[in-house]
Amino acid sequence: MKLKPFLQGFGLFAILLTLIPIAAADFWWIRMFDYPHTQLTILTFVSLVVYFMRFNVKWIKDYIFVTVLLGCFVFQLYKVYPYIPHNSYEVGEAENTIDNKSAFKFYAANVLQKNTNPNILIEEIKAMDPDILLLTETDTRWMNDVADVVSKYKYKVEIPIDNTYGMLLYSKLQLKNTQKKFLVDDSIPSIQTIVKLRSGKEIMLYAIHPTPPMPQENPSSTDRDGEMMMVAKKALNRNMPVIIAGDFNDVPWSGSTKLFKKVSTLLDVRVGRGFYNTFDATSFIMKWPLDQFFVSEEFKVIKLEKGKDIDSDHLPFYVELSLEPKDANEQEAEEPTESQLENAEEQIKDAKEEQVEKKAEGQ
Repeated sequence: MKLKPFLQGFGLFAILLTLIPIAAADFWWIRMFDYPHTQLTILTFVSLVVYFMRFNVKWIKDYIFVTVLLGCFVFQLYKVYPYIPHNSYEVGEAENTIDNKSAFKFYAANVLQKNTNPNILIEEIKAMDPDILLLTETDTRWMNDVADVVSKYKYKVEIPIDNTYGMLLYSKLQLKNTQKKFLVDDSIPSIQTIVKLRSGKEIMLYAIHPTPPMPQENPSSTDRDGEMMMVAKKALNRNMPVIIAGDFNDVPWSGSTKLFKKVSTLLDVRVGRGFYNTFDATSFIMKWPLDQFFVSEEFKVIKLEKGKDIDSDHLPFYVELSLEPKDANEQEAEEPTESQLENAEEQIKDAKEEQVEKKAEGQ
């Protein structure tokens, strides 16, 4: 095999993987390429560097090929750059961290329903001692497994389901007006509740875990995107500070999550701090941030970190926040455009129509 044709093929592969996710289609085999953008950025850079081994300064096709490859690399880097640590935080650092009654600790973990070793998670909960604990992929067995360690939590919302979309929420802080929601699918729950902080101030919390676009789960991203847009609209029309957290089954740089962020006018605690890849905990290379945490402009970050390996395919996500509304205008997001709102409405409509079709087929 000649080296140059091989390098050209390698470069074309990088270009193809860059272009596929741009397609405005919700098929799983397209949307799956939203995830590995960090890996694609590295792949494209390697392709670009290696190709210079056989670059012909007299051949115009080489200039065109390298220009296209360079454009792909710049595009890839642009998408993931916000999550490279650069200290330009979208959500600023908290000013008051001592005896702060508006501060709280939040720990979220996708436990992996088939994981039969709950002891690691239990020890992590004891060590982290969060004020709010969110567990996803939890069935009745998991609810029973953690019953002792969560007995100190006065407030709880338990939706154990054996379809890998069960959800458990425990809180030391008072929960009010709690609602168990099934926004898109009757078997996919979410939680909406008001949390009363120790300072007496109240915030709204949404916990979600939509389905991923995968052939064995859902052949399209329609349901996931529709649920995300429904919650984004709720956040947009907020009358109090808002947090939306959970396993989104999506990455922060995808078109879906970027639209969610624009419509909700929420901020990403990761921006400027790092990728904090939570999935796949079992892989050394194929990792990306699937578990998301978005907040309104009134919040500041005290601490942000990944949790320890709990024998799941996800790593836990831990964040300490402080409610500091006096500085909200310093990091306020722009209002969504009419086009973005229309796009979100269209995705909600598509999700509802798809569910009607599924129910009709089931009957």
